[in-house]
Amino acid sequence: MGHWFYRNIVEPGKLPMFLALASFILTFLITRVITRMIRAGKGPFRNVRPGGMHIHHVVPGVILMVIGGFGAVGSSRYGAGAYIWAVVFGMGAGLVLDEFALILHLDDVYWSEQGRQSVEVVVLVASLAVLILSGFSPLGVNDLSADERQDRLSLITTLVINFVLVLITLFKGKARMAVLSVLVPFVAIFGAIRLARPASPWARRFYRKRPKARAKATLRSYRHDRRWDRPRRKMQDLIGGAPDRPAITER
Repeated sequence: MGHWFYRNIVEPGKLPMFLALASFILTFLITRVITRMIRAGKGPFRNVRPGGMHIHHVVPGVILMVIGGFGAVGSSRYGAGAYIWAVVFGMGAGLVLDEFALILHLDDVYWSEQGRQSVEVVVLVASLAVLILSGFSPLGVNDLSADERQDRLSLITTLVINFVLVLITLFKGKARMAVLSVLVPFVAIFGAIRLARPASPWARRFYRKRPKARAKATLRSYRHDRRWDRPRRKMQDLIGGAPDRPAITER
């Protein structure tokens, strides 16, 4: 384990990214613990409301990201400065992405069903960062030999093909697979050749006059969601807390 850590993180100069990732995850987890305590009315923590205005933690998160980002650009990849700016940036990113759903919807949906999107984004970003630290390179450039890197046509063709497949996968409503395909080359092949999600732009454009394809896509999506939705929700609730249940209105 120690040899892997030195070879893959310390030696190539990836320690700042490792520190950014560690501070990102730790900040997110601590923030979720605090917000869940505030929600339950436990502990000394309270929402920050100067002058009656609720200051969301995305605000200090943006400030920390700006400070850490500019500091990292102005410093080298090595030394105490790089490590400090990486930690500052990771803390800011953790605070910002913890309220990703709020930014997306421009509404306080933190404890609503839409708030699950924040947890999904944090898990996705952390997973991609771990892949990069493990040696993966975007679009699989690291899999090319020295001769292939010198052959610009081969390199450009590889990148373009994978980019097109990623776009098709994205238009078919498979965002997670599309993002993963940017790092792991040609994973998008499976997303591109399989049926689209029924509510995706691809389905609305190409399945309008194909009732069989539309019905098959709906059935496949239903089976997939029925199989994976409950475990995914349990994991999200474990990490970020269960959302509020919608109020039942009496007639």
